[in-house]
Amino acid sequence: MLGKLRDRAVDAVEIMDDPDCDAETLRRTYANFRYVNAVVSGLRHTYRHDIRPRLSATAETSLLDIGSGGGDVARSLVRWAARDGLRLTVTAIDPDARAHDYASGRPALPGLEFRRALSSDLVAAGERFDIVLSNHVLHHLSGTELGALLVDSERLARGLALHGDIERAPLAYLGFGLGTWPFFRRSFIRADGLTSIRRSFTWRELAAVAPLGWSVRREVPYRLMLRWQAPPAGSRAIPPVAARAEAADVAQVDSARAESAAEER
Repeated sequence: MLGKLRDRAVDAVEIMDDPDCDAETLRRTYANFRYVNAVVSGLRHTYRHDIRPRLSATAETSLLDIGSGGGDVARSLVRWAARDGLRLTVTAIDPDARAHDYASGRPALPGLEFRRALSSDLVAAGERFDIVLSNHVLHHLSGTELGALLVDSERLARGLALHGDIERAPLAYLGFGLGTWPFFRRSFIRADGLTSIRRSFTWRELAAVAPLGWSVRREVPYRLMLRWQAPPAGSRAIPPVAARAEAADVAQVDSARAESAAEER
């Protein structure tokens, strides 16, 4: 299996993405996301270094969480900001009715709203947010879908867009497999987590498809952060992703990998 990690397993499908998967096992999977994300998402680092410096105790900051799943990321951000005495409102969106029903069915928190929607729906409605964020979404996407997400992110974000995901690596696969082996037996966490790692990008692959204006930062443990910041007021803005030749296309990864292999030889 470790030998197969050289290439993205783009055709691998997570069990929870099956609309006919067991509903109770799926519910337990959503409930367990908070434990897994506490270890592997790097969310607290993202909050401290990227989000909290943009928050204020007097002026409200808006954040959009795309592909919010069970809602644990959105809930953590709202709680941390409130604890720090900072004003943050979070809109969390997911197109999956099952995820939306689970997340919205949990106790309400001030400043947190869940919606069943796509990012393109919010673009069409003309909505804007100070910060746009996603966690563990990129590996689910095709090249076309990734490009569309980045287009939407630039249109939705007034200031900053952050898309964090796993980095594919043998040690990440082994570590997750061993670390989750005694736990989560009655959920899809372990099986789908391993599939997620197989589907994920390496730093080189994601950097190869990142459009102009986007940067890829490597974090620990085995994390990648795809980041975009709006140009300062009055500066010459970079054209939107959709209008650039550099628009993300995962097919370009094959070329980047071939070049890398040639360099290593």
